Amino acid sequence: MRRREFITLLGGAAAWPLAGRAQQAMPVVGFLRSTGAAGSAHLVTAFRHGLNEAGFVEGQNVVIDYRWADDQYDRLHGLAADLVRRQVAVLVGNIITVRLIMAATTTTPIVFVGGSDPVRSGVVASLNRPSGNITGVIFDFDLTAKRLGLLHELVPQAAVIALLLDPNSVESEIQARHAEEAGRAIGRQVLIVKAASEGEFNAAFATIIKAGAGALLVGGGPVFLNQRRQLVALAARHALPAAYVSREYPEAGGLMSYGPSLSDAYRRAGVYVGRILKGEKPGDLPVELASKFELVINVATAKGMGRDIPPMLLARADEVIE
Repeated sequence: MRRREFITLLGGAAAWPLAGRAQQAMPVVGFLRSTGAAGSAHLVTAFRHGLNEAGFVEGQNVVIDYRWADDQYDRLHGLAADLVRRQVAVLVGNIITVRLIMAATTTTPIVFVGGSDPVRSGVVASLNRPSGNITGVIFDFDLTAKRLGLLHELVPQAAVIALLLDPNSVESEIQARHAEEAGRAIGRQVLIVKAASEGEFNAAFATIIKAGAGALLVGGGPVFLNQRRQLVALAARHALPAAYVSREYPEAGGLMSYGPSLSDAYRRAGVYVGRILKGEKPGDLPVELASKFELVINVATAKGMGRDIPPMLLARADEVIE
């Protein structure tokens, strides 16, 4: 994370309670994330930009009440309930928090970010007409095959590529199928390994190493995101090149990620919040699909593993972490 962004975020955080007291007439937007503030400055900035596009400026005609769970999921229910008690005008949450927010209110408008199939999981009635009090921006793309291709560029000699999945994730079956299809297309074996909790990570990596896997894909899901530092540390311990689903992993020391741009998704969520503040109903706003993707590479991690990033791959990176 850039130091200037973090300082700006902290400065804004210091002013949030004051702004809330001084500007009681302004609508209040509740902003809830399962992660911490220190790694979310770019998302806050993007969200503010979206609000600006819709005609709202924080501190001038809208107040944002930020709540952070710091990867402690047991705090989320209380944080969501507290925002509802404050009677905020709109609630914004990542997909990990949305069910808790939904449990806390059936009337307050909700805009969520993330996830892949909110219809199948019962979050909305349909993508075009969500109905009720909720809409959002989703990542309705399985990029497992793309990540496998990028990993193959980095480690072309790896005959076996492991795919670590959370069996409780709704996307795990799709990810497994797409990875196996992509592996066959390039003549590589894909080893499916599952871990449903942090306590199963060590055994999963032991299986991966015993099978002689030369590279690792890490699937999606809240358990993995919450325990990303342990996953990154295990990959580093075994000098295993790994590709992940989002930028939070390389920011935590992971080698590489390819996935939807969270910043762009939060910008679009900000636009939706502005439209709701102007009177539109969330149930009438179609759930949007993410359309911008980003490749993030941690060069420092690669050097630590004694690996060079191919110049062509490095040139395609949207962000390089030194």
